[in-house]
Amino acid sequence: MTTQFLFQLHLVLGYVAWLLCCGVYVWPKLKSMDPFEAQRAIATLHSFRFFGLVFILPGVVSPQLPASFAVFAAYGDFATGVLAMLALLTARVRPLFWLFVVAFNVMGATDLILDYYHAIQVGLPAHAGELGAAYAIPIIYVPLLAITHVAAFYLLLRPQPRRVPSY
Repeated sequence: MTTQFLFQLHLVLGYVAWLLCCGVYVWPKLKSMDPFEAQRAIATLHSFRFFGLVFILPGVVSPQLPASFAVFAAYGDFATGVLAMLALLTARVRPLFWLFVVAFNVMGATDLILDYYHAIQVGLPAHAGELGAAYAIPIIYVPLLAITHVAAFYLLLRPQPRRVPSY
């Protein structure tokens, strides 16, 4: 099997595995939660995106990993992670929390879309071995991030039931 085929197979199977897991365990729980708590859980996951800086860490990835992919991916993840942390830090100030929730989801989803675009432009699947230890990020972590961004947007946009004030 070629490197390109293995990478693409791993990527597809990463999405399949996470969709199965999320469909059975994560999505039902998120839908049943209070919207604030659900978004806080998603923000907690995305707060670890600072780890994307590994794409520019010498010795972890190959020096031949195209910079046009690595630098953009690294800083896009870093920015998303910081925005998710800011959402968590502002949880007691709800308007700020919601602002940062929208910001990290827009930034994060845009980052993933552009990372896929850059990966295609540089032919990353054929050079997947250059990811080194970071290979697991696009295969295992990115599918979960993409799925949770979709979930977050759905939860943000779905109508909320009106609450009857209690006296």
